[in-house]
Amino acid sequence: MNLIFRYLNRYRGSVTFVMATKLTGTMTELMLPYILEHIIDEVVPLGRLGPVLFWGALMAVMAVITRFLNVTANRRGVENAHNIAYDMRQELFTKTVNLSGSQFDAFGLPSLTSRMTSDSYNVQSCMQSVQTICVRAPILMLGGVIVAMIMDFHLAMILCVLLPVLIAICIGVSYYGIPLYNRVQERLDDVVRIMRENITGIRVVKALSKEEYEKRRFGFANDAMAESDIHASTVMAIPTPSMQLILNSGLALVVIAGAYRVNSGAMKSGVILAFLTYFNMIMMGVMGMNRIFMMFSKASASADRIDLVLQAGTEQRVFAEEETNAPSGDGFIRFEHVSFSYGETATDAKEAFAGSGREKCLSDISFTIKKGESLGIIGSTGCGKSTILNLLMRFYDADEGAVYVDGRDVRTYEKDELHRKFGVVFQNDMVFNDTLRRNIEFGRELTEAETRSAVEDSMAAEFIDGLADGLEHEAAIKGANLSGGQKQRLLIARALAGNPQILILDDSSSALDYKTDASLRKAIFSRRRDTTTIMVAQRVSSVQGMTNILVLDDGRCIGYGNHAHLLKTCPAYQSIYQAQMGSLS
Repeated sequence: MNLIFRYLNRYRGSVTFVMATKLTGTMTELMLPYILEHIIDEVVPLGRLGPVLFWGALMAVMAVITRFLNVTANRRGVENAHNIAYDMRQELFTKTVNLSGSQFDAFGLPSLTSRMTSDSYNVQSCMQSVQTICVRAPILMLGGVIVAMIMDFHLAMILCVLLPVLIAICIGVSYYGIPLYNRVQERLDDVVRIMRENITGIRVVKALSKEEYEKRRFGFANDAMAESDIHASTVMAIPTPSMQLILNSGLALVVIAGAYRVNSGAMKSGVILAFLTYFNMIMMGVMGMNRIFMMFSKASASADRIDLVLQAGTEQRVFAEEETNAPSGDGFIRFEHVSFSYGETATDAKEAFAGSGREKCLSDISFTIKKGESLGIIGSTGCGKSTILNLLMRFYDADEGAVYVDGRDVRTYEKDELHRKFGVVFQNDMVFNDTLRRNIEFGRELTEAETRSAVEDSMAAEFIDGLADGLEHEAAIKGANLSGGQKQRLLIARALAGNPQILILDDSSSALDYKTDASLRKAIFSRRRDTTTIMVAQRVSSVQGMTNILVLDDGRCIGYGNHAHLLKTCPAYQSIYQAQMGSLS
């Protein structure tokens, strides 16, 4: 719950205004039954119209003031809750996009999505209640008891006996409910994960006629979440009927005892009428407290999940150059005896960073690329090709060895400084629901000449120029209205548009025909001679023109050199070439 109070503290002035206004409104509300009792017992017996009208008008004015203050407080409370939730979501989003690769893997995309949506909504609802119900309910409850004791101590003792029991029920159930709501949110993560997988892979699901299978898989996750939610809701529903039973029993005792005292002359009839009104107010206060505890239970679980992300430390600090002891070398890009392994996926980030029992994805990788040269990386699926790119851009840090760009260890660069050197196309990269121009510019202030050059060099001009609206053509979500080859050329245009020093193409030409692929490589190498290019590919034809080729197998380098050298010295490369091209000659 520290998260909630941290954000409330940011708006403490406005929050204080809400609470003060709510307090004033509740206090005036407490005065209404007292005035009613005074009218019945003291004013009416006088038999004069003037005092009745005066006290009646005063009561009406107090009622209007009460309503005005409560409405004002509620409106400002909603505004505060909205502003606080806005800030929280902004910071959560900022923190999420700045998580290291290991941290992102640890939390998981579905979990981060549900924290951004359902968890933040739970916290927002709680923050709104904190400012309104948290003031009104205790004041109604305690204030009602105090005024009732002033009016008639004997009847008030019935309330004093009941209140501790009611409060104990609320606290006990709330304490037990927080872990249950944590479980509900974890189950929701599973539902979001399966739903996202199916939305992303809907074509595969349909193509393989696996709709019923996926429906059952989603059903299992949905049933598990529903079961957890029902369990939590059932437990949290216990206080309401229990407290209503206790309160109604107490109300019956008040009526019986009050009637006895009126008949005996110990109290006036107006007192019992006012007392019953106060009893209803106290009941409203107790039920409000119960609602607070229920919301706190749910919000506390959500707040802890959000806070775990916000408090995640900066895993990748920027090193001073003297800390890295970079060895001398002429390469623009260098890997020096690099080994790496991914952490195990976990919902708790602390578990993921333990690093125990992890199998290496890369082992002792070393190579050098000079400025303007090119490197092709080839190998079987899962051999570590994309991992090299992740380490080069410092999405992850190497477990052993070091990675250098332009003579500096990548750990000495500020993130933005390092990433500005790159133009990147990853596997399954994102095309946004926007115009082709904006997809290429991607928020950068590019000139028309830079955009046009990128379009032509990527071979994207072939299809863009054929569109009626050209670069202003609207791409659907994830580029659904573009072919695979068109999407890849658009993404390559985006990578080239920033005139990067280093161009990374991660299997980004797999949907291109051989002719377009060859034309693309020719355009890049001839028109962007100063750009250092790294291409991950499955086809030998895509990398055979590279300055050097790195052949990987199970995270190890089993061949390095140009095409001709590897055909003579690397059996694995020979096998790939022969399988794809049909001959070694």
